[in-house]
Amino acid sequence: MDTKRPTVPAAEEILGGYFPVLDHGFVALVDYMGTDDSVERAARVSYGYGTRKVSQTRGLVRYLRRHLHTTPSEMVEFKFHCAMPMFVARQWVRHRTASVNEYSARYSLMPLLFHKPEQSHFGLQSDVNNQGRALGTASPQVYEEAVRRWEAIRKEAADGYAWMVEENVAREIARIDLPLSTYTQWYWKIDLHNLLHFLTLRVDPHAQWEIQEYGRVMAGMVKRVAPLSFEAWLDYQVMGDKLSRGEIEALARLVEVDGDTVKARDGASMNEDAMSEVGLSRREMREFLAKLQPREAPTFDLDLSTMRDADDVAEEMYDAVPTPPE
Repeated sequence: MDTKRPTVPAAEEILGGYFPVLDHGFVALVDYMGTDDSVERAARVSYGYGTRKVSQTRGLVRYLRRHLHTTPSEMVEFKFHCAMPMFVARQWVRHRTASVNEYSARYSLMPLLFHKPEQSHFGLQSDVNNQGRALGTASPQVYEEAVRRWEAIRKEAADGYAWMVEENVAREIARIDLPLSTYTQWYWKIDLHNLLHFLTLRVDPHAQWEIQEYGRVMAGMVKRVAPLSFEAWLDYQVMGDKLSRGEIEALARLVEVDGDTVKARDGASMNEDAMSEVGLSRREMREFLAKLQPREAPTFDLDLSTMRDADDVAEEMYDAVPTPPE
């Protein structure tokens, strides 16, 4: 059926397709409203459509993103269907700029699917990051014992839940001891501006790896719906960085601006003492040096060979639900 809505062939290709994340999770783009052209039309408050050159749209989109004029990008919206472990969901909903409707375990039976971290993403507590893990630090023996304990806890929790369901115990009570590794799911609707803010934080290497995996898939979907906005976000937010007053002063001691030319100051250098003089702490020094390192830009391309049909995903979820009483 023909539509007067702006659409993008690359987005239409994946609409309603389910992309796997982790062991039992997924992200599906259920619907979208608007494209890069919508951002431009909102900024110019223009009723014309299809008359602008792509280069003109690109220039404006990049200007808006570069100078943080974000309101026009709020005119583009995405609706996702996602399934994730509860511990990921609890991080996710810290972003309070979306509409969310989560699967109700008071009303529906929970699929007994649990997340098990792979050994390559299992680590001991980091010595330098209080909210992170140090990969490669845990022995295979520790991992194997962790898996054994997880499986024992989950079996007992699943058996208890299934027994209470069979005994017709109220679902809102039966669910209360299911672990945080249990998969939940929701519909999540958000505008492009707030989605890009979410992704900036969640594809960052400092974010928990599990939620990074969801961010990478969603970024690939943004790339298909609004490729010019995606490109600007990648250049300015993902691959770009902010500089503090101290960092700018440190750089000013290394280089000077002469008209349209940036020149290195002869013999200039910045050691730890010099950086301390401009007010940088040891941690800020590490972060400043990291900002100056070359980076490889991620592509966030979706692997279409992994895209699943909605009925296939629904069947997997249905098969994991315990049987209620007749």
